[in-house]
Amino acid sequence: MSAFEQQPDAGGHFGPYGGSFVPETLVHALEELEREYRRAQSDPGFQKDLLDTLRDFAGRPTPVIEAKRFSEAAGCRVFLKREDLLHTGAHKINNTIGQCLLTKRMGKPRVIAETGAGQHGVATAAAAARFGLECVVYMGSEDARRQKLNVERMRLLGAEVREVHAGSRTLKDAVNEALRDWVTRVRDTHYILGSVLGPHPFPVMVRDFHRVIGIEARAQFDALDGGLPDVLVACVGGGSNAIGLFHAFLGDAGVRKVGVEAAGHGIASGKHAARVPEHSVGVLHGTRTLILQDEDGMVRETHSVSAGLDYPALGPEHAWLNDQGLAEYSSATDEEALAAFEALCRLEGILPALESSHALAWTLREGRTLGEDARVLVNLSGRGDKDVAEVLRVTGRG
Repeated sequence: MSAFEQQPDAGGHFGPYGGSFVPETLVHALEELEREYRRAQSDPGFQKDLLDTLRDFAGRPTPVIEAKRFSEAAGCRVFLKREDLLHTGAHKINNTIGQCLLTKRMGKPRVIAETGAGQHGVATAAAAARFGLECVVYMGSEDARRQKLNVERMRLLGAEVREVHAGSRTLKDAVNEALRDWVTRVRDTHYILGSVLGPHPFPVMVRDFHRVIGIEARAQFDALDGGLPDVLVACVGGGSNAIGLFHAFLGDAGVRKVGVEAAGHGIASGKHAARVPEHSVGVLHGTRTLILQDEDGMVRETHSVSAGLDYPALGPEHAWLNDQGLAEYSSATDEEALAAFEALCRLEGILPALESSHALAWTLREGRTLGEDARVLVNLSGRGDKDVAEVLRVTGRG
């Protein structure tokens, strides 16, 4: 058994990362969640419900295509895993379906969620409506401004959206409020955390619900072009879409796995959301991982043009993969992401999410060094309808 297959341990630790750092009020809820999740993994009925809903409601499997005109611009062969084609517009629906099914198993009538770009909130609202669950979504007011369309989509799907005006008014602050809610209503509420973050068992559970991305992509790529891709590329905020793609290939040393963080205005500016370069370890929202923090251990404010990438902590499994050399982490600036957004629009007729545009930006920047025969599989984690107004505003066209 390889090292990555042994992770995490029973306490949810990926090497020195992960674990569970929560108030006593949440310990029982997390133990209950882990217990039900383990039972569900070996329950044919649960697995059938999950697969059926992923197919009939979410729209799986999503295709892998070769983006030939974008490839010419990048100087290498670029393939796209089209998670943007899923119902609600992003990979997030994989996880929300799984967690709503678990909520039903636990007999809880209410779910809460946090959201940054709004895609996890929309996916939670849609899955909650599908399964008849009350739904409340917490969203920073700055993110709500940037993602007004998704706020209205959530409300149309029956969710209550509670805007958070504290702190930087972004994803970190939304998580804070969601955790406060969960502490007060733990008996009747499940918190559908949206990424591979938070206390155990969330990082491993969310990863497992997204592993379908890589499992599909591996078989699809082989059928389309033969063998395995040379490079996998995915954006990394918390890291759910990236770990979903990478995991099926972790045993393949010949396949590079590249996670792309948000460099914002540039790493040197301090206005970014790239955790790996500073490699500062701390605890945030229940897990030990790499965090953007100052010399006093206070969490720093982040910046990204993308509302889904400006979170100060990295998923603990990604931190461990980085340390082990099993994946590598780079970054792309706002400017690069905006250019990549427009390139995919004009060359392939596809509007990518600004999050996914960071992965595309890395591919445009590095493609020629890889060589024209290199085969690069980019996870197109979401679509960019939600970002059109913000792109127009930032570029002075709105």
